[in-house]
Amino acid sequence: MKLKNYITTSLAVLVSFCALAQNDMIKKADNLFNNFAFVQATNAYQDLVDDGINTDYAIRQIADSYAYMRNPDSAVVYYKKAVKQNHVPIEYYYNYSQALRGVKDYETSREWMKQFKESGGDIKEEKYLKDSDFLNSIFNSKKQYFLKDVKFNSKYSDFGAYEHDGKIYFASSRDKGDLKKHTNSWDEEPFLNVYAIDKDDNDSIINGKSKLKGKVNSVYHDGPITITKDGKTMYFSRTDFIKNVLGRNGEGISNLKIYKASLINGKWKNIKELPFNSNHFSNGHPALSPDGSKLYFASDRSGGIGGSDIYYVEINNGDYSKPKNLGPIINTNKNERFPFVNSEGALFFSSDGHPGLGLLDVFGTVSDENNTILSVINLGTPVNSSKDDFSFFMNEDGLSGYFASNRKGGVGKDDIYAYDRIPQLNLNGTVYDNINSAPIDDATVTLINNKDDIVGTYKTNNKGQYAITIDRDSEYLIKVNKDDFIDSENSVSSKNIDRNVKTITTDFSLNPIPKQLDETEKTIALSPIYYDYNSSKIRNEDIQVLNNILNSMLNTHPNMTIKIESYSDSRGSTDYNRKLSLKRANSAYNYLISNGVNPARIIDSKGYGEENLINNCDVTSNCTEAEHQLNRRTQFVIVKMK
Repeated sequence: MKLKNYITTSLAVLVSFCALAQNDMIKKADNLFNNFAFVQATNAYQDLVDDGINTDYAIRQIADSYAYMRNPDSAVVYYKKAVKQNHVPIEYYYNYSQALRGVKDYETSREWMKQFKESGGDIKEEKYLKDSDFLNSIFNSKKQYFLKDVKFNSKYSDFGAYEHDGKIYFASSRDKGDLKKHTNSWDEEPFLNVYAIDKDDNDSIINGKSKLKGKVNSVYHDGPITITKDGKTMYFSRTDFIKNVLGRNGEGISNLKIYKASLINGKWKNIKELPFNSNHFSNGHPALSPDGSKLYFASDRSGGIGGSDIYYVEINNGDYSKPKNLGPIINTNKNERFPFVNSEGALFFSSDGHPGLGLLDVFGTVSDENNTILSVINLGTPVNSSKDDFSFFMNEDGLSGYFASNRKGGVGKDDIYAYDRIPQLNLNGTVYDNINSAPIDDATVTLINNKDDIVGTYKTNNKGQYAITIDRDSEYLIKVNKDDFIDSENSVSSKNIDRNVKTITTDFSLNPIPKQLDETEKTIALSPIYYDYNSSKIRNEDIQVLNNILNSMLNTHPNMTIKIESYSDSRGSTDYNRKLSLKRANSAYNYLISNGVNPARIIDSKGYGEENLINNCDVTSNCTEAEHQLNRRTQFVIVKMK
């Protein structure tokens, strides 16, 4: 009995000891995960899997760790195992779908996005129902961006390239030139520092000598940066660290904050923390508006729309307003980061919440004339890929810049890519009423390419204006129509236009459709005039006819508008007859204008050659000279009486 009790007690102690050991292993792994030590956390959770301890949970944590490390290739392996588990949280359907996009398996990604939605997940159906169309439009669209080699990437993380006054500033975790350097537990890379190199420097070896001079760089994360136009003030991201004190929140986590520095004798000094920072959330990725009056940044503060949102503060004489969220057109329930505003005031940012190719994609914005943001546009390939694409920057010329990506084929973990941009052309114009030069609103403008395909249909605004984005080196036909007006069309070429030219203009004047005259107006007749053979000279016998028209337009009907149509007989070539009839139209037009008629009241004056013969005197007929003369005429058509 004693032996049995001893064995039972020993087994109980052993089981208890094993349970404690297992709990310690889980606690260790969770502590590493919760402290963002994801490299070590994956190893600790893998030990749990290998030992058969809480395997389902450990697999999910490994998948999440790889996702946090922006490694979809590894994350997708473990998410695939996770979604097969019984009673797995439905968020893992979404996470698996996103990881699949990161490895370009878009079809399977859509299937799991649909599964997430059908299981009660909060997502718009169009995100997966229209995803195929979105991808086709992205991959088939004409490219605007063309990548160039960057020589200063390292085997570590390099991003945030920013050009100012002949220098390129960027953040890098390269560990060159330091005797001792911390590494961060997130991915076990060195902490970031800010570097500055000459734009024209062709040296591919960038070491500690290129670190930013002054007090911006610390022993923790520093960068990326933005600089005021006068070059005297820099705003930058940094881990909560100032005056050699590392700040932490209540959970022991050090968040990002935004600081500013002043350029003093060639060095960045006088580091100051901005007043809207907090220990309880992160602010980072600062970007200035072109006039320096607004500072944009990313923040995960409470009260936002998603995990990380884009905000801005107004700057006035060194004071900062309360941060304002840019709202749901920009921010989603996921993450928006790395804002940038170009010289024309257009906002760019990275997001994993808007429809994209994979993880973070770069987006631009479309604004109205009041700079109100209307929509966002995915920049497409080659700027975006299935991996993270971020820290977009554009030079003032709008034709070159940089972004960063962790796509395959790079040198390090994150690499800087330079681009040249050949922007699409803006085709602008105004549609006018040819009678009174008033703008015509709500006119339909149709753009047709050289294959007779309709590229798009647009409406003029209340000022009669339209704006269309067109491809370069192309030929188009533009058709304009509006109820109660005669249709108009014109050819437009965008070939051989310098890429610095961003806008071309084509205006249209529409003629009103002649209205049906009432019974009173029908009694008003404008007689035609006739011409001698092969002549456009006004005959003496027709002077009185023109004078009668003058009297009618100037005195009897001062609001009447007309159009002039001139013709020839059938003798002579078609081309010659058209030119002769145009001369006849011009002679009648000039007579009326020179005698006081406002040109705006003659809405059209054309020569039609031998068209519209009023008898059968064509080239096959044997007509008398008097019969031919009936076709050598100018007609005056009433368009409008009042």
